[in-house]
Amino acid sequence: MKALVLSGGAGTRLRPFSYSMPKQLIPIANKPVLEHVLENIRAVGITEVGVIVGDWADEIAQVIGDGSRLGLRITLIPQEKPLGLAHCVALARPFLGDDDFVMYLGDNMLPGGIATIAADFTAQRPDALVVVHKVRDPRAFGVAELAPDGSVLRLVEKPERPRSDLALIGVYFFTAAIHEAVAAIEPGARGELEITDAVQWLVTHGSHVAASEYDGYWKDTGRVEEVLACNRELLGDQTARVDGEVDAASRVTGRVVLEAGARLVRSTVTGPAVIGAGTVIEDSTVGPHTSIGRGCLLRDTTLTDSIVMDGASITAVTGLQGSLIGRNAVVGAGAEGDGHRLVIGDHTRIEVAA
Repeated sequence: MKALVLSGGAGTRLRPFSYSMPKQLIPIANKPVLEHVLENIRAVGITEVGVIVGDWADEIAQVIGDGSRLGLRITLIPQEKPLGLAHCVALARPFLGDDDFVMYLGDNMLPGGIATIAADFTAQRPDALVVVHKVRDPRAFGVAELAPDGSVLRLVEKPERPRSDLALIGVYFFTAAIHEAVAAIEPGARGELEITDAVQWLVTHGSHVAASEYDGYWKDTGRVEEVLACNRELLGDQTARVDGEVDAASRVTGRVVLEAGARLVRSTVTGPAVIGAGTVIEDSTVGPHTSIGRGCLLRDTTLTDSIVMDGASITAVTGLQGSLIGRNAVVGAGAEGDGHRLVIGDHTRIEVAA
């Protein structure tokens, strides 16, 4: 079996971050979302992975390379425009051949892994297996309607009146039968080749299409709120490890990972939290559910429930919470005066205490 990971797309819901980095490289617990995805794939014994890339191909390649660091063999497959998930399958046909494969959206987080689902597919070996998850409001998703035996009766994209609460969550297992379906469908209302249309084609033409329900934690990390929620979830499961330096005036409590080369000076860190290598925290308080990347500097700062990416600097700022701070960003107090000074880009959101 092979894997096809989709890492194109514009990531408009994550602007302004997606102006300067692909959404699949947003760090969750100090590791890119895409790397979490690839580890889940490796964990089920798949080593041949094709990764669909768009405008951010070079940056993605710098992070994952040829896959050897992750125990994988990775082939990058360029897509000039995001023309739909089924279009990605068509582009990848030379890589996939007639092998079975799992298609995995590169911005989806399933911390519980896909081992049980992969076993379901191997045992049943339907023509296609869709992974579904119960959601409160299915109208925002593709929805699967199932027969009593678990086979798929119908797939509906963003229905106004859903007949099911089972949403498609971005992981699919396919045999080579999907290629005929992809070749047979036409672009949908968005001008894209929709994978739901291809799977529905299989259903309509009598193929065996099954569903496997994932009942663990799942997030589509397409918005800041979802990124932060997922960060909280993963940090809560980590094992404490202090490899960095903690001076006598500092205190570390709870599940804290302090990577080698990080330093705490007259500071307090309360877990769950992770502090990246080379980061220096001075005269500051870091609260729970916080990830701080590599090579950062925090001085005279209070921060909680946040993600700070590599190389950022925060000085003399208290009360920061629920924040996502980008790579090499500089946050700090300005010259004395009566007001605030902001230098921000398009689609930025700033919230200040009243």
